[in-house]
Amino acid sequence: MKKLILMFLLGILIFPLISTAGSLELVGAGATFPYPLYSKMFDEYNKEFGTKVNYQAIGSGGGIRQLQEMTVDFGATDAFMSDEEVKTKDGNEIIHIPMCLGAVVITYRLPGNPKIKLDGETIALIFLGKIVNWNDERIQKQNPDIKLPEKNIIVVHRSDGSGTTFIFSDYLSKVNSVWKEKVGTGKSLNWPVGLGAKGNSGVAGIIQQTPYSIGYVELIYAENNGMPVAEIKNKSGNYIMPSIKSVSASANVKLPEHSRVSLTDTDAEDGYPLSSFTWIIVYKEQKCLNKSEAKAKELVKLLKWMVSDGQKFAEPLKYAPLSEEALKIAENLIGSMTYSGKKI
Repeated sequence: MKKLILMFLLGILIFPLISTAGSLELVGAGATFPYPLYSKMFDEYNKEFGTKVNYQAIGSGGGIRQLQEMTVDFGATDAFMSDEEVKTKDGNEIIHIPMCLGAVVITYRLPGNPKIKLDGETIALIFLGKIVNWNDERIQKQNPDIKLPEKNIIVVHRSDGSGTTFIFSDYLSKVNSVWKEKVGTGKSLNWPVGLGAKGNSGVAGIIQQTPYSIGYVELIYAENNGMPVAEIKNKSGNYIMPSIKSVSASANVKLPEHSRVSLTDTDAEDGYPLSSFTWIIVYKEQKCLNKSEAKAKELVKLLKWMVSDGQKFAEPLKYAPLSEEALKIAENLIGSMTYSGKKI
């Protein structure tokens, strides 16, 4: 009888631990740029630790907004926030934790989908509506071995707030003064020409369905759909194909401790010029979200796993893993997170 009572009491004590193990759920939203990687990471994390991570790929602008509105545990963005934007009225701070590097690519639909070469000036003029035909001499000159069609170019761009757009426009602002003055850099733009589509998948879908179109997407969206990508001329005068190696090379620069840095139009001789970090953004002080300390600890555990064990999923999905320097900065940023003023 005593054994039965003891077993019953143990069951009462143990049952809550069993029922709550793996019951935590973290909610995030933001960039579509790293969605294929995050989807894989969160699925593997759930399998290993039992914690569900619900991530909505709504674009970088939406991810920043939802974090600011405190409706998610973390946001995700490819467009880093300014020094003013990361500070909150109550003295808290939004920190940017680099997760990997990715590439924005120029993709298109042409008969036979030949491999074409483009420099930044030409890309800017196409998206400004100044180059309107595929056989324009400025395109043809860079592709002398390809007979380009005498057809109008149909430009496709993002219609939603997008980190992919931020990276793309940041690059064009560096290589073309007219673009910088007339359009500028941002997650959302007043586009001079073109068709708008939501998300990387939306842009890829329109290009696939529209002959003589051109647009920009994250590398994996082009690769997964068998879409051609252009070689882009970098600052050193080399035409570079986007790859793990060329994207990694773009980050061979000194990184600031807050990690918010632009890698576009890199100085690296073999670097791909449309490369960027993508970040998870969180509040440094976690109690502001009115979450439990246990949930805050689980978020920190997830972030630590993403920048360590989770990095093995980056390269197979065409993202460049964090360098040693970037990893150290990411770990320091995660280590700075607090709950009620105490390090988590």
